[in-house]
Amino acid sequence: MLDREGFRPNVGIILLNANNQVWWGKRVREHSWQFPQGGIKYGESPEQAMFRELEEETGLLPEHVKIIGRTRDWLRYEVPDHFIKREIRGHYRGQKQIWFLLRMVGRDCDVNLRASNHPEFDAWRWHEYWVPLDVVIEFKRGVYQLALQELSRYINRNENSGGGRHRHSRPPAKLENKAVESQKTEQEEHK
Repeated sequence: MLDREGFRPNVGIILLNANNQVWWGKRVREHSWQFPQGGIKYGESPEQAMFRELEEETGLLPEHVKIIGRTRDWLRYEVPDHFIKREIRGHYRGQKQIWFLLRMVGRDCDVNLRASNHPEFDAWRWHEYWVPLDVVIEFKRGVYQLALQELSRYINRNENSGGGRHRHSRPPAKLENKAVESQKTEQEEHK
């Protein structure tokens, strides 16, 4: 399901532990790490898609997490042609995503990467909040920056979960400047 501009509706998931570290998954048989994400099926709300993708990719159920925030608008990224299957090239441009920030209220042992018949990840770890920006694939970096930045405001609020306070409410300056440039370029393209 693509929108008129060639973007597939999608959800992204940033999962925090009690120390405000983010859940980071290694894609099956690749040396590529990312947050859980996936497409929104026809008739699904972003929240329904998020819970479905969370279970498929991490094995976590709604009772293992608490929603603490989501992005206000869609965040978009374009996929380079060489990553797009030949049969959809020309129609498909990339993903538009609603990002959710979740707090893990379950235990690490609740994660089950084999919950689906088609696992997305074969390893996972907890990472400091901003670290993924340094290692995520380049074409997703701007969206990760914008999602992490927008959702970081929820981390410093008092939560009932009792999670620790986040030490870094802003990204490193060099990454922040790249995200601002990326956002300006995207806004100019949509004028």
